[in-house]
Amino acid sequence: MIRTTRLTMAQALARFLAAQMTEIDGEPVPIFGGVWAIFGHGNVVGLGEALYRHRDDLPTWRAHNEQAMAHAAIAFGKAHFRRRFMAVTSSTGPGSLNLVTAAGMAYVNRLPVLLLPGDMFASRIPDPVLQQVEDFNDGTVTANDCLRPVSRYFDRIARPEQLIPAANRAMQVLTDPADCGPVTLCIPQDVQAEAWDYPESFFERRVWTQRRIRPDEGELKRAAEALKAAAKPLIIAGGGVLYSQASEALVRFAEAAGIPVCETQGGKSSLPDRHALNMGAIGVTGTSAANRLAEEADLILAVGTRLQDFTTGSWALFKNGGKKIVGLNVQPFDAAKHRALPLVADAREGLDELAASAGGYKAPAEWTQGARQGKAEWTVAADAARAASNAPLASDAQVIGALDRVFGSDIILVQAAGGLPGELHKLWRAGEPGSYHMDYGFSTMGYEIAAGLGVKMARPDKEIVVPVGDGSYMMLNSEIATSVMLGLKFTIVVLDNGGFGCINRLQMATGGANFNNLLKDARHEVLPAIDFAAHAASMGAAARKVRSIAELETALEAARANERTTVVVIETDPLITTEAGGHWWDVAVPEVSSRPEVNAAREAYEEKRKAQRVGD
Repeated sequence: MIRTTRLTMAQALARFLAAQMTEIDGEPVPIFGGVWAIFGHGNVVGLGEALYRHRDDLPTWRAHNEQAMAHAAIAFGKAHFRRRFMAVTSSTGPGSLNLVTAAGMAYVNRLPVLLLPGDMFASRIPDPVLQQVEDFNDGTVTANDCLRPVSRYFDRIARPEQLIPAANRAMQVLTDPADCGPVTLCIPQDVQAEAWDYPESFFERRVWTQRRIRPDEGELKRAAEALKAAAKPLIIAGGGVLYSQASEALVRFAEAAGIPVCETQGGKSSLPDRHALNMGAIGVTGTSAANRLAEEADLILAVGTRLQDFTTGSWALFKNGGKKIVGLNVQPFDAAKHRALPLVADAREGLDELAASAGGYKAPAEWTQGARQGKAEWTVAADAARAASNAPLASDAQVIGALDRVFGSDIILVQAAGGLPGELHKLWRAGEPGSYHMDYGFSTMGYEIAAGLGVKMARPDKEIVVPVGDGSYMMLNSEIATSVMLGLKFTIVVLDNGGFGCINRLQMATGGANFNNLLKDARHEVLPAIDFAAHAASMGAAARKVRSIAELETALEAARANERTTVVVIETDPLITTEAGGHWWDVAVPEVSSRPEVNAAREAYEEKRKAQRVGD
């Protein structure tokens, strides 16, 4: 006879989540770090009661904004290299719609998060309830359907017994290295409260481990032959290197073959910056060392990367007409991009087996030595950009230099959007794997502060530093208060350049007039003087505004010693960016315009487009 327990669907869900485990360093640990919750009428009665029952073995965390708490949950999963993750619940309507941006970020970056939005009554008897959207042509549609296109798996639990296959499918997706991404289980509020006799086997402890796919023999043979024929090989390390925890395998492979390595935004910190074969950032925000090699390379081993346009310079960076790309990726969709030779495999397993199959291949010494010389030259240029000066306003690069001098590489640095990702990609000297935490797949403004909180929850032993522009700060700052409330301290540096400085520079570079980006160029009756330090202090943070790089370094030293979240504010120049390194990026310029500056920019744009490899 099957042993059963009568529970509500919400109670069964909470008990199931608490029973799911993973292994870290050989020890079983809960795979869910808890549930972020903002309660409303759609989830407080059913799921809220269930979470209260499991508050000790499945902690519930309260936030101030649904999008922010989802960002924190996603950052927790990213900081754990996808081995652990969190769930997020909101009420339906505006609460669930606030999850969409964060879900898109997780979807693009292949990051696990379980979304549990409350939903309308499955019975439909009270329709329309408060906050319900009504589709005139489809009675099944709710606000939660907006999460469909940004969910790797989407389900609506219309009967309590449907939870069993849905929950198991959710776990399969959340832990699958190829299909990983956000999962949405919509839970109608009446179904949450309905009881059913659940089999006890549903609640048995289960340990989920990371699958490591080994390469197909035919794909491996073709990749090895391409590598052995290469005179100018280059490795691009993407985020998959970190998620696979393949950094040591990458070191072995690169050192044995003498192949230089460059890093995407997602892959930065795959190798320590100090490693002799690490050429640093590639692409639009790349170093001169990496991009010169990318232009000449005849074999590109793309490991765990989506080959996004910032990585490829909008497919104008790789100028060697005879080049081959080997796509080593756990996801076949990514492995075969742009006519690459696919090598579908886990990054660690794939690198080790490719090394064995290539039979002691060694890149020509002049190629390896030239790469090292290029890195030495880049280091000089980077040091110059990062050095302090007596200019009235600091540059982003000078703030990065101050962060490095105070904290060094023994921190986790968190960022996402604006001008900082480009400067950090070039100039930040990352240390251990995972110490550079960047969302540049979706480049989500507002991710930064909430993500700092999530990373701190994942790595309480580490110093977390979040440099953020004033634009992103204004978009989403509420989790400063949550961090104070939870006693989770990290350091935020607000670079106040008076608006959206990064996009203003792009606007200027493409011939546009300064318009609607910097506050002074937007329509206004009164130009606001925003006191970011006072605002942060009002949420409980220790806060200070500084007026120079020297003062910034003093404030950062104090922040390091503080026991609560600290916000340091410095005004920066919106027009200065590091000219060294970098590459063209395809941003379409109007074909006709009344502005001669735009017409000139269009001519330059058309010339640059000629370098794009249309058939690749």
